[in-house]
Amino acid sequence: MTKKLFLIALSFCIFSNASVAQDLNHYKAIVKELSSAKYQGRGYAYDGANKAGKYLEDEFKRAGVDEVICQPFKMDINTFPGKMQVAIDGKKLSAGIEFNLREFSPGIKGEFPLYHIDTANYNSEKIFTDLAKPEYKDAFVVCDFWFTYKHSADFKRLQSNDASKGCPSVAGLILTWNEPLKFYKAYGERIVDKPIIWTLSSSTPSNSKSVKVNIENRFLKDYECFNVIAKVEGEHHDGCYVFTAHYDHLGNLGRKVYYAGAHDNASGTAAIVTLAAHYAKHRPKYDIYFIAFSGEDAYLRGSEWYANNPTVPLKQIRYLFNLDMIGDNNPEIYCEVSDPGEQGYKLMEQINNQKSYFKALDRGKLAGNSDHYPFAQRNVPCIFLENKDGDAFKYYHTPLDTWESAIFDSYEPLFKLVTDFIEQY
Repeated sequence: MTKKLFLIALSFCIFSNASVAQDLNHYKAIVKELSSAKYQGRGYAYDGANKAGKYLEDEFKRAGVDEVICQPFKMDINTFPGKMQVAIDGKKLSAGIEFNLREFSPGIKGEFPLYHIDTANYNSEKIFTDLAKPEYKDAFVVCDFWFTYKHSADFKRLQSNDASKGCPSVAGLILTWNEPLKFYKAYGERIVDKPIIWTLSSSTPSNSKSVKVNIENRFLKDYECFNVIAKVEGEHHDGCYVFTAHYDHLGNLGRKVYYAGAHDNASGTAAIVTLAAHYAKHRPKYDIYFIAFSGEDAYLRGSEWYANNPTVPLKQIRYLFNLDMIGDNNPEIYCEVSDPGEQGYKLMEQINNQKSYFKALDRGKLAGNSDHYPFAQRNVPCIFLENKDGDAFKYYHTPLDTWESAIFDSYEPLFKLVTDFIEQY
């Protein structure tokens, strides 16, 4: 190699590394911002999701994209912005760590007796007879969470207020777990008859007698939220690529606890913003859309709305990449692929084998677990990419998924993998 060619190659390498470092710094800054207290877990009670959406609208504009629009939609959602207190036999439990709630629970206040299910000698007739006794009136029924699945019909009766169906007068259920407790929003579009509290098994011993609770909920009817859609124009407009990520998260569990969601999914959201900035500087062959969805943690509401009301015909999508929880340190990357995305998946495997971005692509069965699913159901070629089972993954859906626990190892290899794919597909 001549000296001139060597210097050109060297300068290109330095420029490329500087560009990647700049992208990583930008990425980290967005993750830190989205997981800050300002957005209160990007939930709905304090409008954190919509505040985050406005921030992303501005970020896409600063990235230099050609167009940004906000696509509004409405949903019903239950929230817990107020008092959040649980004590077992006088011992206060910490919200989010030692207890949380099923997302469809109503509020409740008072002190109640506990009735423990004997799972070793399970007898449903005895249970319902016991619960009819005066000493167990308005009791909280305590049982291992996974055991309830084996006897779901009995526990559905316990959760109902319908006396005509033999449902006992219990105040609610306490279902015990091992660490860590996970909080969810997927079925928060309704409120059920009785609260369901999840506690750590160690926090609710089998000889405990009473529970004191003060829990406030707020049901939001027709809550207005929006998807943020950015576009970078390419040389051709008869097809497009789409990058998606959800920016909403779980919000609050009481006034003092919020779920920051650094890994889930500030990590994926930050990635699509930096990808937008990249393609605004390096114009692609085809148009590329970058869609930040709201309502994913509320059972894919935003992506389902978009799939039914697309801003670009779904048949024009050459490939869709859904990035969800990508910030971790597992050397393998998990993925799910739609049937029409099979050809693209083979190319992605080929690129990864050549460049060794990841040790392997760990392919799982297609499931309704993130925003790619509404598109897969409509025969869009798509892939779901997630870095799971690393050191950050264990914190997802807990209050410990914070900026302080964020990991960034998989960002650069994933960035290179998807940009290489678009160049070759």
